[in-house]
Amino acid sequence: MDSLMSLARFELRKHWSRATRVTALLVVVGLSVTATLYFGHNPSGAGTPASINAFEIQDAAVPVASEYRYERLARPARTVVRDKAGVVVATFTDGARTVALTGHTRTFREPRTTRATVTSNVWVRLIPHEWREGEERTAWVRSWLDSALRDRSPDVLGVAMEYLDGAPSGTNEKNVRFRGDASSVPSEVDDRKATASADFYDYLGLRWTFPGGVHRKPAEGTYGVVDCSGFLRLVYGYRLGYPMLGSNTRGAGLPRSAHAMYEVGSGVPVIPGDGTRSHAYNLLQPGDLVFFDLDAEGGRQIDFAGIYLGMDNGHHHRFISSRSAANGPTFGDFGGASLLDGGGRFSEGFRAAKRI
Repeated sequence: MDSLMSLARFELRKHWSRATRVTALLVVVGLSVTATLYFGHNPSGAGTPASINAFEIQDAAVPVASEYRYERLARPARTVVRDKAGVVVATFTDGARTVALTGHTRTFREPRTTRATVTSNVWVRLIPHEWREGEERTAWVRSWLDSALRDRSPDVLGVAMEYLDGAPSGTNEKNVRFRGDASSVPSEVDDRKATASADFYDYLGLRWTFPGGVHRKPAEGTYGVVDCSGFLRLVYGYRLGYPMLGSNTRGAGLPRSAHAMYEVGSGVPVIPGDGTRSHAYNLLQPGDLVFFDLDAEGGRQIDFAGIYLGMDNGHHHRFISSRSAANGPTFGDFGGASLLDGGGRFSEGFRAAKRI
């Protein structure tokens, strides 16, 4: 009952003071370091780590191998990189720019909305262009891989966490707030209605010009707000440089809506949708875009999207998305468990996945 009451109070907390707290805890044990960054509301001034969101990195040396072995696998077609001991250190997927790297172990927490945590040593980064079979023979791959394996800057998953409830704000040299606690639109699904949507430029409060000269400006009252597909564009596009389109037409990049991302957007279909619920979880890797059909009145059509995080501590497949019930980005369980399996609303609506 206490857990349910905590979740019921969550929506109200989003409207309290935006004051945030950032704490860094370093505990040195031999050569191992645990770094925990806490952020969240603390109205009483006496909160504990269990009451606030946390992003934790178990810091151990990630050695760069003197030599790598490359292996080709199928479904989807990809190149797996192993070190001399046979340990997988990276996965490059044909036709995709995202790379899954083996790095420091991290634990993601959002305790106000779920008791589940996601612990993983997978980091997701972008290469300069889509991977092709045999690309490992080109000069840039080895230097990029060595650098990426040492990189501790926020990756796709780390950037996504920077918009959870209570996440501290950050501004760039132009005084643009590019990260921090985001809110959501009233509609649960990305229904492509201009009156119920908020893209990345709405969150930023910036006018934006897309390829082809398409101009967009923020809608009134949408500063700090982002819908489900806008959240994907905020993380992958604005923050990490993946191309974005100004409409829902076919092209090289992320279109505006979840439906168009699935139907005509760039990327590799990891789980091709057939209009029915998918159970092919073994084909996923962290960072994949996951697509849903949540609107029963909208027919068999994708209307919602998120980013796959991986297995949680309950052995369920968890994702992060921006949705109205949680009033912003979440991988918690308020308004429905953020799971691809388990029989809840989102798992019943899970249809497809892409690797971009």
